[in-house]
Amino acid sequence: MNIKQIVPMMLLASAPVAAFAQGNAGIRAENLDRSVNPATNFYQFATGGWQKLNPLPAAYSRYGSFDLLQEDNNKRINSILTSLLKTKAKKGSIEQKLGDFYKLAMDSVRRNKEGVAPIKPLLNEMEAAKTTAELQALQKKYAIFGYGEAAGTFFGADEKNAKQNIFNVYQSGLTLGQKEYYLDNDPATTKIRNAYKQHIVNMFKLFGFTQEQAEQKRDAIMRFETMLAMISKSRTELRDPEANYNKMTLAEFKANYPNIDLEATANASGIKSEYIQEMVVGQTQFLAGLDKLIATQSAEELRARMEWDAIMSAANYLSDDIRAEYFNFFSKEMRGTKQDFPRWKRATAQVESQMGEALGRIYCQRYFTASSKERMVQLINNLKLALGDRIDAQDWMSPETKKAAHEKLSTFYVKVGYPDKWKDLSALLIDPSKSYYENVQACREFWTKLTIAEKAGKPVDKDEWGMTPQTVNAYYNPTTNEICFPAGILQYPFFDAKADDAFNYGAIGVVIGHEMTHGFDDQGRKYDKDGNMKDWWTEADSKKFDARASKYADFFSAIKVLPDLNANGKFTLGENLADHGGLMVAFAGLEKANKGKAPKKLLGFTPEQRFFLAYAGVWASNITEAEIRNRVKSDPHSLGIDRVNGALPHIDAWYKAFNVKPTDKMYIPDQDRLKLW
Repeated sequence: MNIKQIVPMMLLASAPVAAFAQGNAGIRAENLDRSVNPATNFYQFATGGWQKLNPLPAAYSRYGSFDLLQEDNNKRINSILTSLLKTKAKKGSIEQKLGDFYKLAMDSVRRNKEGVAPIKPLLNEMEAAKTTAELQALQKKYAIFGYGEAAGTFFGADEKNAKQNIFNVYQSGLTLGQKEYYLDNDPATTKIRNAYKQHIVNMFKLFGFTQEQAEQKRDAIMRFETMLAMISKSRTELRDPEANYNKMTLAEFKANYPNIDLEATANASGIKSEYIQEMVVGQTQFLAGLDKLIATQSAEELRARMEWDAIMSAANYLSDDIRAEYFNFFSKEMRGTKQDFPRWKRATAQVESQMGEALGRIYCQRYFTASSKERMVQLINNLKLALGDRIDAQDWMSPETKKAAHEKLSTFYVKVGYPDKWKDLSALLIDPSKSYYENVQACREFWTKLTIAEKAGKPVDKDEWGMTPQTVNAYYNPTTNEICFPAGILQYPFFDAKADDAFNYGAIGVVIGHEMTHGFDDQGRKYDKDGNMKDWWTEADSKKFDARASKYADFFSAIKVLPDLNANGKFTLGENLADHGGLMVAFAGLEKANKGKAPKKLLGFTPEQRFFLAYAGVWASNITEAEIRNRVKSDPHSLGIDRVNGALPHIDAWYKAFNVKPTDKMYIPDQDRLKLW
């Protein structure tokens, strides 16, 4: 069961600091590279052995500790699915739905025989629509799937009234995700953009269109997506929550954007008008530009975009030649991956994407222990104390802001392992007589309808999880002020019940501190204890915070990730600040746990040294150049090497632990280090 950790401050202050009291180092000697001076390249010192022992598999563009753990998880999950194939489950049961869906996912013989036949009726319907009006009527018919819609919508917490869900409209429509892929003209980006153009042609031909038709549709798609890119905000700009909160009425939306038929489309998808009388528009400039584009689009252009969306949504659920073309561009070209995942891995991932929580329920029953949850809750409480101490220690923060920060910390909603309640999937039908693609579409329709039923006009459900229990990750959600640690991450190299405090505080402890600190990073700090976007800082404290954070952004922006490419410190600022806070908080927690104890060396390392080695080990990885370029554009997290070599030189305790001197390569003068948390 999930336990609510909404604890009054006085209880936090009086709670005992418990320890793991285990004797295992956790650190594995073979993962180190002792030939390297830790003060020269700590990442190589801590993970160089791991990199040699774990060369980049052909199916990966980046392979790290996360992926290694996910591999183990995949095997566990797959064992659940394969066992379901051997049993005759009751019709309508979760076991029947999971088993039949997995069987469909694995049946490549059937999919190859069917080819593109499952989606052909839809494409033929689009081809038969000759006018813009006819195509727009089809958009309404298939409104749930959003074919050709460049504006995305969802129900989520109103960021200024966080207890209530509200309709949100936001920029979308870019197949490549980031605007830079369409607009930047450096050789690497140009190469990807040209490959994308060819990919569009290749795909349309595989779906039965002629070369000429495919090229015409490519030109229409590229023209429209390039124009969308020009009016889209960058990923960095999207990090400003205040700029992306623009509340308006439905009447105002219609007046501002007369060519975007929002109400009719929402109604067609099952959303009543009463639930969209008030909404939040994320990017007003984008919507204004889109409104103009819609007014001038031809039937041919709209048809091409609708067909392209349909093709993209079906590509991974049809024949092998379709999947191969999809892989060749999105994995091989964009990320440098040499080989596709085996069929069982893809099938397992696809089951998770549609019924992940149901699968997670079985996963937790088999593999997640109550003792692991108890240790996590214990560790989280310890680190809440440590973060409280860190808040008190900040000489740049006023008593007024400190008081509000403590209030926010004390109301963190903690989720560990798995949800208290599970989604009801009784209305979801998996029909083995239908094609795999048709069943995927049925899943998508089910989830859309369920989301509308649960959220439209309804209060926010704080017990809802944003990740499945088996996910190897964690998160902080500002509108619910929650930190969540799924069962999947509570395993080595993040957590080891047999290892001592130093290892667990350096690994999962930093992860916990990282998620806690998100509540106080450059985005999270703009939300109060109740999850509302509200400025609870004094003006002076805000300026001091921004001044420190700005220098940290500049520090990471100066890092060369490739000879011709720098990191984007503004884009990764929130995650970098969370890493810094996580390190500071977790190390303080370790000091509390070890207070009064004689320091004990294991593998020749002190507890303090093992703490930093455990942290670095979490980010061990090998990565392709193409994936580095992709992540700099798309990932708000710094690369693994920079989460170590970029973060640790700002942690005073690291200097002391490894006796780092001013003459060492990684040394940063004290006055240039980040002084935050």
